[in-house]
Amino acid sequence: MERFEAWLSRLSTKSNFWHRVCSLVWLPYAFRSGISMRRITGKRFTAVLPFRRFNRNWYNAMAGAALLGNSEVAAGMYLFQRCGSDYIVVCKEMKYRFLRPCYGPAIYTVTNCGDLDASLELGAEFNVPLTISICQQMSRDKRERRVGECEIVFHCTPKAQAKVKRMREERSIQEAREAKKRGPAT
Repeated sequence: MERFEAWLSRLSTKSNFWHRVCSLVWLPYAFRSGISMRRITGKRFTAVLPFRRFNRNWYNAMAGAALLGNSEVAAGMYLFQRCGSDYIVVCKEMKYRFLRPCYGPAIYTVTNCGDLDASLELGAEFNVPLTISICQQMSRDKRERRVGECEIVFHCTPKAQAKVKRMREERSIQEAREAKKRGPAT
């Protein structure tokens, strides 16, 4: 089962098609919003959130919840691409600052603020801070207008380390059950 999960994790980061198929099952709101990966390089990552009816509010602007929620998805996709299927990635803290309304597709540019490569080489648990710049894509003049900024911290745990910890906890629970069955010590 673990090998299948690792294979599926790698597959979901290979292309937008497999990312969309996996998000349909595990992240239905991200699937409906239509966020997609655009460019992946060593230090930068770009994701695009289309300007659809599902993402708009009553004022015909991009909904704040759509901008905020997809910030975590965009940063998580970047980090998952960099860490691979050997890590469990969990959002620990997020600060979003709205600058102006967004009236077009939102472009998330994720920048790595920490030394991710050094942390990955150590192979232990670590926190990684990321900075996201959210811009509105302008259609006429091909420039971008900044609509928000986000600082987010993820906690990354190697799956092997989590498995050892889970086995240790299960063993201690089993020992407690056995001690309870034996009765109080006299």
